[in-house]
Amino acid sequence: MSVDKDTVKRIARLARLALDEEQAGHMQTELNAILAWVQQLDEVDVSGVAPLTSVVEQRLKMRDDVVTDGGYPEDLMKNAPLSEGTFFVVPKVVE
Repeated sequence: MSVDKDTVKRIARLARLALDEEQAGHMQTELNAILAWVQQLDEVDVSGVAPLTSVVEQRLKMRDDVVTDGGYPEDLMKNAPLSEGTFFVVPKVVE
């Protein structure tokens, strides 16, 4: 894939960049080099390679998901300025 000057100017306009003719020519060369490198990556056979989230293999510490505190909503509601059952009542902020 190759980028021409018109495409470079269009990309610059979309990115709100002001480029003169000389800068557009330089940017065209740079973008074509980047796209050539990306095309080079397409040639690499990655079948059988597992995707990575990190270079270093890591395992997260797992623990049981148990409730360690709670189960007493009535006690919590004692501190609420306004409550309805076991729910906090707050002023309406969205019309």
